[in-house]
Amino acid sequence: MNGPERFEAHDGDDGDVGDVGENGREGEHGPEEKGNTRDEGGLRDEDDLRDGGGETGRGDTPAPGSPPRIPLPRASVEDSGLPLPAPADLGVTPPPPAPPILEHPVLKALLGAWALAACSAEEATAVEEHLGDCGSCADEARRLREAVGLLQRPESLDLDPGLRTRVLDTCLERRPPRIPVPDWAAAYDAETARLDALLQDFGDAEWHAPVRLRWFRADAATSRRTTVAGVIAHLLSVDGLVAVALGLDDPLGDVPSRKPTPAARTEALWRASHFPPTRFVRAPWREQSHSLVRTVSFTGGGAGKMPVPYGDFELPLHDAMLDRAFECWVHAEDIADAVDYPYDPPSPRHLHRMIDLAARMLPTALAHRRRAGLASPAHHRHLVAAGEPGRTLRLEIEGSGGGEWLIPLDSPAAKGSAEHEVAHVALDGVEFCRLAAGHVPPQEAAAGQVGDRDAIRDVLFAAASLSRM
Repeated sequence: MNGPERFEAHDGDDGDVGDVGENGREGEHGPEEKGNTRDEGGLRDEDDLRDGGGETGRGDTPAPGSPPRIPLPRASVEDSGLPLPAPADLGVTPPPPAPPILEHPVLKALLGAWALAACSAEEATAVEEHLGDCGSCADEARRLREAVGLLQRPESLDLDPGLRTRVLDTCLERRPPRIPVPDWAAAYDAETARLDALLQDFGDAEWHAPVRLRWFRADAATSRRTTVAGVIAHLLSVDGLVAVALGLDDPLGDVPSRKPTPAARTEALWRASHFPPTRFVRAPWREQSHSLVRTVSFTGGGAGKMPVPYGDFELPLHDAMLDRAFECWVHAEDIADAVDYPYDPPSPRHLHRMIDLAARMLPTALAHRRRAGLASPAHHRHLVAAGEPGRTLRLEIEGSGGGEWLIPLDSPAAKGSAEHEVAHVALDGVEFCRLAAGHVPPQEAAAGQVGDRDAIRDVLFAAASLSRM
C-alpha cells in the first residue's frame, strides 16, 4: 500500500501508467491518471518520463537505503561525427614521453651525437638522465661539449664589408647615377660609412674608452693616449686638410695651429676643447665626410690631380682621398679594439688601392731616410738617370687585394726593373697595411725575405715611416 508516509517501488509485475493488463484493460490506476504527478512518492511527470528513469524506482527520488538512480547511457562523441576535442581544450596536459630504456654501451655511443645536438628528444632525455648517474660518461660529455665549442667559429655581428659595395653596384647597374662618385673616392666613402655604422650605437662609456694612437718616428715606435671621441676629432681635423683644399669650411674654424700638419692640427683641436671630446664630435665629422664625397663627385674626374698640402708634403687629390680612407680604416680598428668589437678589413678592391698608394710612396720615403742617415750606407747605391732602371726590390703582397710591385731602391725617379732585382719580400696584405700604419714593428713583420738583407731592411723601415699621427 502506498500512502503519503511511504513509498514502495513497483516490481515488473505491476502495471505502469498506460500499461495494458492480460485482460486487455489498462492498469489499475486507470487511464485518467496517465501523466499525473503525485505529491509525495507518486508517479513522475512527463518530463521525468522523458528523462529516462530506470525501471527500479522509475526515476523517483530514491528512499534512504535504496540504490541510486542510474541514467541511461549517452551517445559517444566518437559516434557523433564531430571532431574530438584537443587535450589542451579539456585542460589536460599530456604526460611527457618516457625516455627509452637503453643500455650503457648504447648511451655512451650517443654522447657524440648528444654533444652536437643531433639526438632525438627521447634519446637526449635518456642520455641526460644517464649523465646524472654515471661519472665517467659525464666527464666524457663535458669534454665533447668543449670540443664542439672549439669547432664553432664566433660569428661577427658586423655585415660583410663587401655587402655595401655589391648592393650599390647592383643599384647603379639598374639606374646609373647622374653624378657618380669617382673611383678614387669610393674607398673613402665606404670606410667612413663603415666607421659611422660602428659608432651609431655607442654609449657614453664607449665614447670615453681609452685608445692609444701608434705610429713610427724615425726608427722608434711612439704613441699618444686619447679616447674614442678623441680619435674622431683627430680624423675631423686631418680630413679638414682636404676640405680646405676643396674650398670647404675648415673644421678648426678660428683655432690657431702651429703648423698645417696633421699632428699640429689635431693637438690644436684637442686643446681648444673646453672638455674632452664627446659623442657630439660625430655629427661634424659625419657631415664633413659627406660634404667631401659630394664635392669631389661634382668636380668630376679631372680634379683628382689637385694638390692637397699636408704641411711637410703634398698629395694629389685622388691619393689624398685614398690616404684618408686608409687612416679611417686603421683608426676604426683602433676604436674597435678599444671596445672589444670585431672589425673586418676593407673590400679587396679598396684594399688593393691602399696598398698601391703605399707602394708608390715607398721610393720617396726611402730617399728621405737615406738623406737623414737612417738607410744603408751610400756605397750600396747605384745612381742612374731619371726614368732608367736601377736596383729593384720585388714587393709581393699576398691575400685579397694583393699583387706585385717593383720598388726602385736608389732613386725615386728610377724605374723598377725585374732584370735588376736584388731582393724579394712577401707579406700578407693586411700585415703590410698595419706595418705602413705603424702598428707592426718592422723587425716583427711576418715577411718572407730573399736577397739583399740591407735592401729588405731599408724597405720595411721605409714602410713603417709612412705612418704618422
